[in-house]
Amino acid sequence: MTELRGVYTLWLREVKRYLRDRARIISSFVQPLLWLVIFGSGLRVVSGLPPNLTYQQYIFPGILGQTLLFTSMFMGISVIWDREFGFLKEILVAPISRLSVFLGKMLGDSTDALIQGTIVFALGLLLGIGFDPRTFLETLPVMILITFGLVGIGLTVASFIESLESFGVIQSFINLPLFFLSGALFPIEGEPSWLQIVSRFNPLTYGVDALRTVILGSAWTPIQPLSFDLVVVCGFDVIMMIVGTFAFSRRK
Repeated sequence: MTELRGVYTLWLREVKRYLRDRARIISSFVQPLLWLVIFGSGLRVVSGLPPNLTYQQYIFPGILGQTLLFTSMFMGISVIWDREFGFLKEILVAPISRLSVFLGKMLGDSTDALIQGTIVFALGLLLGIGFDPRTFLETLPVMILITFGLVGIGLTVASFIESLESFGVIQSFINLPLFFLSGALFPIEGEPSWLQIVSRFNPLTYGVDALRTVILGSAWTPIQPLSFDLVVVCGFDVIMMIVGTFAFSRRK
């Protein structure tokens, strides 16, 4: 019960801190809006797309994945803030395991990223992209699985970084390759062969493919079967949970 209470307390703290920062909530969906409205409307012809899909419909799952990626990675900055204000030292000496500490922060940050993804999904409906609102219920489990691994990356990186400035540089260094090599904006089948190989090692590629399979349905031919995409994403989540727990265990 002590471990569960610790996980719940850390989860609740992260969610409350996120919900109180209204400026961050508002500003964080401006970028997806720009991608969908300006980029999605301006670039209408892309080779390799099914004829029954508009480019906006195609990139919508990719922009949703981008939102989960950027929000999840940014949440890792909470570790640096907690370290600077001494809160991290307090929770690390609390009578709960480092696994519970990591799980509490991971679940809290994943909930924050999921809220942001929900806002973007609703934004897509308002823009008239053409998806059934019931699709959200089918997309939600996939979004949850994607956020777990991505938040794990952010928390792991932040546990090794001492300053906010350094974290910002490393975050961009990780975010941009993951995003642009995921097939979020263009079909990876049209990329050079060496880029296709690199994209296959990108966990977000399988997350975006799973989102497209669920959201677009029969209009989209997936890169891999949905079951394979989910197995890869789940495997990545487990790996990041192990690595993140180890990273937190080395903190003194």
